[in-house]
Amino acid sequence: MGERRHRAGRRRRRRSVGEVERIIRRRHARLYSNGACGRLSSDPPRRRRVSGMTGNRGFWARARANADSEGSGGGTSSLPPAVASALPSVVGLAARIPEDRRTARTLGTEREGHGILIDDDGLIVTIGYLIMEAQSVTITDLSGHELPARIVGYDYESGFGLVRTLRPPAVGPIRFGDSDSLDVRSEAWVAGVGGAKASLKVRVAGRREFAGYWEYLLDDALFTVPAYPLWGGSGLIGQDGTLLGVGSLLVQEALGPGAPAFPGNMFVPINRLKPIFDELLANGRISTPPKPWLGVYTMEHRGQLVIGGIAEGGPADRAGLKQGDVLLALNGEELDEVAEFYRLLWAAGPAGVPLSFRLQRDSDAFDMTIRSGDRMKYLNFESSL
Repeated sequence: MGERRHRAGRRRRRRSVGEVERIIRRRHARLYSNGACGRLSSDPPRRRRVSGMTGNRGFWARARANADSEGSGGGTSSLPPAVASALPSVVGLAARIPEDRRTARTLGTEREGHGILIDDDGLIVTIGYLIMEAQSVTITDLSGHELPARIVGYDYESGFGLVRTLRPPAVGPIRFGDSDSLDVRSEAWVAGVGGAKASLKVRVAGRREFAGYWEYLLDDALFTVPAYPLWGGSGLIGQDGTLLGVGSLLVQEALGPGAPAFPGNMFVPINRLKPIFDELLANGRISTPPKPWLGVYTMEHRGQLVIGGIAEGGPADRAGLKQGDVLLALNGEELDEVAEFYRLLWAAGPAGVPLSFRLQRDSDAFDMTIRSGDRMKYLNFESSL
């Protein structure tokens, strides 16, 4: 394959590794704010709390205090009765992860967030990064009672995780709603553990594709405004009191491309869970062949697809890819968008399929074949599921 030509005919300036690292760290910070999903670093794991919240060291105490006082963004009197009755179903979730697990370095060894009770036997849905590779999970209800829980299922493709308490909480579950019913400007409530004062009235700012640099793609993510600061595993609740989504990220561009920067949250729609729910509950994971995985953190920059980080011990790392390398083409198809890259990658076949890349490093372009891997085999779930 010859050298790749710029589509607009301009010569592209090569970014140094230092520049690439600074750019992806800034984007990483915008996505995860206070470190909801950790950092890109080669430092050893620190024993620290990492969560989908800001300033959460006294979070459980504040949540219980909130439950004893009136209202959030307005108190229980401003909430539709169906929403108010659903709030106790939102619980706190804390997970501990051994320091030798793959995600301990990037996501931390102590993670806190929320979950939502969805049946009478203690089944809880949350955002998966909170429980990924966890050794133990503890649920805290609105009254401050702690219950041990075990991981039931995890689906990397959607981002959902399921846990079940060892005995049912003394609260009722929430019903699944229809997230397809939400349009731009639809009203809903974001809720964390803490009752009315931990809820926030929001509007849907957009429904669009979301491509995360960690080989993650949602075709129809929900974006809401204003921003809810306690986002990880929070519930998006409709006016009828049903669950419409689970909180994943704090984003700075909730209004979408080309719009002014405005902070908000990204939610995984609950309808994304419904087709896989029974299988996830029964088997802990879905049975479709695993998609090819490389272990690269990619970013779009000035029409190029740049590697901003590499998962240690993953397929890309073993093949010798480096931070700062530019992905020019995959199996003969030019690359310049993250979402396009993922679709080509996953269309190549199941995990383990060899992939032909055209790459650029400094001023040199070269070809490389990389055997893809299975992300779930790379992670340690054997002691969890």
